[in-house]
Amino acid sequence: MNLSWIRGKTSVALPGALGVLALLAGCAAPIKQFPLQEQFASTATYSRLFDATPAQTCEASRRALLSQGYLVNTARKDLVDAQKSFQPEPESHLQIAIRVVCAPESVDGKVSLGFVTALQDTYALKKSNNSASLGVGAIGSVSLPFSASNDSLVKVSSETITSDGFYDSFFDLVRRYLVMGDTE
Repeated sequence: MNLSWIRGKTSVALPGALGVLALLAGCAAPIKQFPLQEQFASTATYSRLFDATPAQTCEASRRALLSQGYLVNTARKDLVDAQKSFQPEPESHLQIAIRVVCAPESVDGKVSLGFVTALQDTYALKKSNNSASLGVGAIGSVSLPFSASNDSLVKVSSETITSDGFYDSFFDLVRRYLVMGDTE
């Protein structure tokens, strides 16, 4: 078998292919670099110690959320999930989802650590107009607009709430419900 023909073709095609690849690589959009979003620190923004069992801490958290109009989806002795919806403007919608995890912090279980995370999702109303097309064989197709539109909420952002004040006020309310009496 004569391989000299293949070697000759490869030596011509390879530089051409490499040139096309280099050209395509130059046309590619640069990759967007985001700054580092997370820095672990020893601050207590998202957690607090309570002189209560995990079950008491989660029950006080459930009551605190209910008192503020949150819809509780899950309520267990170690976990509470709740959410609340807001409509700050006619064409926007906010939803806050809060998760509380209650863990024992002492050997006897009478001191607990409450971890709280709140996620805020933002939605915007998007409108899309509809049109109808009519296809006629000899002429082609005709597109006719009509006034009907579809409105839908589209998620435009989602972020963890990082405000110390938000969490401080939540933990203060949990403490209030723990002081009010036995919450188990």
